[in-house]
Amino acid sequence: MWISVKIVLLLTISSCNGFGIPNVFAPFVESLIKNNADKKVERRSYLNEYDFIVVGSGPAGCVVANRLTENPNWNVLLIEAGTVETLIEQVPMFAPYEFLTRYNWGYVAERQPYSCFGSKDSRCGFPRGKALGGTSVIYGMLYTRGSKEDFDNWGKLGNYGWEYYETVLPAFKKSERAHLKFYHKSQFHNDTGYLSVVHNEYQTPIPKIFIDGNKAMGLDEIDYNADENIGVAYLQSNTLKGRRHSAYKSFIEPFLHRKNLHIMLNTRVSKVLIDSVTRIAYGVELIRKNRRHKIIARREVILSAGSFHSPQLLQLSGIGPREDLQRIGVPVLHDLPVGKEMYDHISFPGLLFRSNLTNPILPFLEIQNMVKVFGNFLQSKGFGTVPNGVESLAFIQTPTTNVPHPRLPNIELILLTVAPHYDNGYAVRESERMSDWLYDSVYKQLEGDTTYSFLIVISLLHPKSVGYLELKDRNIFNAPRFYSNFFKEPEDVESILEAIKYTIAMTKTKPFQDIGARLHDAPIPTCAKFGFGSDDYWRCAIRTWCVSLHHQVGTCKMGPSEDRTAIVNPELKVYGVKRLRVIDTSIIPVSTTSHTCAASYMIGEVGADMIKRDWERQSNPYIFHSN
Repeated sequence: MWISVKIVLLLTISSCNGFGIPNVFAPFVESLIKNNADKKVERRSYLNEYDFIVVGSGPAGCVVANRLTENPNWNVLLIEAGTVETLIEQVPMFAPYEFLTRYNWGYVAERQPYSCFGSKDSRCGFPRGKALGGTSVIYGMLYTRGSKEDFDNWGKLGNYGWEYYETVLPAFKKSERAHLKFYHKSQFHNDTGYLSVVHNEYQTPIPKIFIDGNKAMGLDEIDYNADENIGVAYLQSNTLKGRRHSAYKSFIEPFLHRKNLHIMLNTRVSKVLIDSVTRIAYGVELIRKNRRHKIIARREVILSAGSFHSPQLLQLSGIGPREDLQRIGVPVLHDLPVGKEMYDHISFPGLLFRSNLTNPILPFLEIQNMVKVFGNFLQSKGFGTVPNGVESLAFIQTPTTNVPHPRLPNIELILLTVAPHYDNGYAVRESERMSDWLYDSVYKQLEGDTTYSFLIVISLLHPKSVGYLELKDRNIFNAPRFYSNFFKEPEDVESILEAIKYTIAMTKTKPFQDIGARLHDAPIPTCAKFGFGSDDYWRCAIRTWCVSLHHQVGTCKMGPSEDRTAIVNPELKVYGVKRLRVIDTSIIPVSTTSHTCAASYMIGEVGADMIKRDWERQSNPYIFHSN
């Protein structure tokens, strides 16, 4: 059995591993796996009406569908545009390659005058998961919740019911099944939920050095998912026995036996059906196998389609900025600034360090060792189990911090024990849209180097620059236009510049110098005129080689009724419409001190509880109440 699994994996991966090995069988094998996985999930027939329709199966959507079907009297339809993940997607180390597959929508931002000059066509990539499980099927598996102060700030903005200790922390804990070898019996963790949270079993030598180096700079070692915000730690990830533990694997697959949970794959919702007189959402229009259908929701429609597709669906349903809707010919049902705010974590991946250590990873990338690699993976061991190559994180405050609370960090340092040249520039270059001229001038010279290199990525957690999105037209199959506005505010550049100086100083501490750590100093050609290492060189480099960390939030912002920029109220109900909620990370009002996947699970838990409270307390479940 194991031999056959390895062969399937090899056939499939060899079609996209960058080594140029022709394989006519790989697409057939991949299609066979996909079809079998889909059949496990889908039904032969569907109902015309459901109690609840959940649009989108990212972490929040999977949680909502799971929690609502705990009530056996409620029928729930979960609709997903993508398909089911396969064993390939469960290899943590292959995360960068997943950005290059059918599981990624493959979106890109529009050209901007402030940033992304080193990206292909000067356009930063905006990857997004297209699978049952959403982006949890392709993302880096990093589990970071954010700070107490983040969520207390939501309350200060007028969002009642989102208090950290009363609501948010219990929701985080409810989801997780934590087995963290460094934090036993912590009041901030739970070991009985569905979502696995663990420390990596396999480790290279670098994370210990990274932690000791940050300690030498004055940081403490912390649990960043507890009540400490500034410090350094080993990574906590959503993996289980060395495999990716996605929203599908944790919240859907174990519950497919529930007869009241129906799932549609490869189906695109084109709009929410809303009565123009009563303003009641009563169903969805969808496109499945090239045919349009309408399905009725007896109680509520829940949009969990994410920060890009939830605002797109609202606008195509007549809820959005009046001028924008009129421009594309959509009748205006309710004028709201949908999509007009889009926060993201701007990141700089341009610090590559070399060392005197022998590279333990390169043998894994050689074709003749692939069988051994997959054998180790199937036994839950080896480098293939490291999530996206990430092994440790640090959270720091720089002098120009603009955070709303003194305990909040403004910078995250992400240790990646991989480098762009390891696979001759395939995974990182392609997945992050690095231009050929940038790779060839900075990294290509390292191909074949057998010493250990590593990246320290700098992520700005609370940027001042805010982007937005807008629709091109009325066609659901056409992606919105994304305007990132990265570094529109110069202060964001200065914050990352200070983090660069901190990082370089850290690598000069004894733990790093013991391995001969040194900054790779090949200059970016368009910035070389400033002199490598000068402040102006780094300012140029930051704007040239920057990436999104794929944490867009705020496009369906949550806020009180007096907030003119809010799209949903604190109970996640869309203003101006009844029986319609948005439950996903698009409702987050401002950027948090974290990656967004953990928050997505939490928002799903809180949103599901709100729905249950509203409907289970009604003596007549078909009496609908306004927002």
